[in-house]
Amino acid sequence: MKQRLIELRNLLNQAAHAYYVLDTPQMEDAVYDRLYRELLELEEQNPELITPDSPSQRVGGAPKDGFSSVEHRISMLSLDNAFSDEEIERWYRRLLRELDLEEGTDLAMVCELKIDGNALALTYENGLLVQAATRGDGSSGEEITNNVRTIQSIPLRLQLENPPAWVEVRGEAFIPDDTFAKINQERHANEEPLFANPRNACAGTLRQLDPKVVAARRLDFFGYTLHLPDDYPIAQTHQWGCLRWLQQAGFRVNPNARLCADLPAVQAFTAEWEQQRHGLLYATDGVVVKLDSLELQDQAGFNAKAPRWAIAYKYAPEEAPSRVLRVVAQVGRTGIVTPVVEFEPVPLAGTTVSRATLHNADRIAELDLREGDTIVVRKAGEIIPEVVRVVIELRPAGAPAVQLPDHCPACGSVLVRAPEEAATRCINNSCPAQLKGAVRQWVSRAAMDVDGLGSRTIALLVERELITKLSDLYRLETATLASLEGMGKRSAEKLVAALEQSRKQPWHRLLFALGIRNIGPVNAKALASAFPSAATLAQAALHDLEALQATYGIGEEIAEALTEWFSNATNQSLLKELQILGFCLEAPEAIAGDASGDADTPKPLDGKTFVLTGTLPTLKRNQAQELIEAAGGKISGSVSKKTSYLVAGEEAGSKLTKAEQLGVAILDEAALLELLSLRNPG
Repeated sequence: MKQRLIELRNLLNQAAHAYYVLDTPQMEDAVYDRLYRELLELEEQNPELITPDSPSQRVGGAPKDGFSSVEHRISMLSLDNAFSDEEIERWYRRLLRELDLEEGTDLAMVCELKIDGNALALTYENGLLVQAATRGDGSSGEEITNNVRTIQSIPLRLQLENPPAWVEVRGEAFIPDDTFAKINQERHANEEPLFANPRNACAGTLRQLDPKVVAARRLDFFGYTLHLPDDYPIAQTHQWGCLRWLQQAGFRVNPNARLCADLPAVQAFTAEWEQQRHGLLYATDGVVVKLDSLELQDQAGFNAKAPRWAIAYKYAPEEAPSRVLRVVAQVGRTGIVTPVVEFEPVPLAGTTVSRATLHNADRIAELDLREGDTIVVRKAGEIIPEVVRVVIELRPAGAPAVQLPDHCPACGSVLVRAPEEAATRCINNSCPAQLKGAVRQWVSRAAMDVDGLGSRTIALLVERELITKLSDLYRLETATLASLEGMGKRSAEKLVAALEQSRKQPWHRLLFALGIRNIGPVNAKALASAFPSAATLAQAALHDLEALQATYGIGEEIAEALTEWFSNATNQSLLKELQILGFCLEAPEAIAGDASGDADTPKPLDGKTFVLTGTLPTLKRNQAQELIEAAGGKISGSVSKKTSYLVAGEEAGSKLTKAEQLGVAILDEAALLELLSLRNPG
């Protein structure tokens, strides 16, 4: 019985791989259906023999109530864009400078078509798919494993004899054009709203709570990169090799990728596909160009939001004319005033658009924009609406010029513009528009991660002057919050609890939450590592810019932003208030170093390896990981004989079983905190 089940699983998985990945069917549909029915019957009779890689497990389980958040092992950053050969050439010259290579040096590049879908991170442990997550904000995403298991071109088990202990595969989920057309035909027949484009349909499908709905929409997937353990014996050294490894492991990779020996070959590839892309069976809006050598990728590194070793070449999007209705000024959290043009709605690249940013006063002047003008709009990168030009021939007679206001539309303060800057700013630190933006940043998932405080509630708190600065959030009482429109007592209690929990967030998250200009989650973590307290970072920002710029990823612009922020007396007062409110403005290792007086003192968990599984009562997984790493411990993704401790919460699953089999010590949250000497003695 067991042997027959193994045989059936292997036959069916091989047939599915040949059909969905290799596009070379090996088995007639009737034969596949008969074998699949036999598998289901045997598994129904012997449920204890069902394995996670069985074809029957691609769709299973009841619909979920919601999705949990998971931290990415490595941040999923976006790519910088180029829209012409000249911009590609400028990027290439910058890359040569970053690598300290002479201009004219040829570097091998890999060109891959940029699929218009949704990025996913897939984690495999010992060859088995254990987690799938969306990109989210780049630092964390939503766990959608059950939905991803329905995608037939994603293997449930890697087709490798010697799979690594863990591997993270990244790629793009998408809906082919013919499948998209069928979905919209069905929705039209059922009198349901149509999807605007395949990308939106894919995003909505991946967030369905019922995996059976996902399975019915027949998503596809192309893998494009991977992260392997350093000690894996065949760890790849080139992007082209990574694509071949993915194929060997059972993934589809885009068949139109090409290894290019130099920049002219890259430009020939982008030119070739500008026309050919319209004949593809899926949507693509450009080409992703990556440095082939992984060693040189590491050397080039990242800027604040994107890798320096890759760029997305975007094809020219479609354009449409429309008439200007009005221009409004919006104030952001850093005080920058952004003009936004509102125009008559037009369909564009699959959606209807009616607004576009004008960026700043210089852009308004460059366009010579007048009230009532007819403008040509397009989607930059087929995503963000932008104004291309004004149709002068259709301008109304005597139309007045559009100008930014002299005073802040939110607080009435006089707006200023420094001679060397394009931005116009409101410099009133008490401006309500800035405060709303600052609070949104503070409570965001990558910052203090406070659930229950949406934009509407934030607006009410600011408009009623219940908060005038960030620290006021922690003085709000349940009764006050419950009195707000749409809140209620229970929601207010949850929000107060979430705010209280956020006081425990580590220093690098708080640093990002402060909203300092140009500081994103990635460089906040780098700064917190180099300057493990607010005091040391302030000292460097005010007196040692050289030390700041020596930090990986921190350049002159970011250093200047830090100096500007720490020079502001209001910001210094905020830090003092936060400290009084119980926030820790130091990394755990800085506290330990101060207490011991010796930076070389061994840490309590040096040499210990931990595996985390299940849901802990109060700690989020990333918080537990940070505490363990701060105490010298290491985190592993899988249980082995080398594991020192398994930290297990509710729904621990197979890792707990394996730990028990291997005799690995098992800790609950209380035991972990005691091991870390962090248990509250009261």
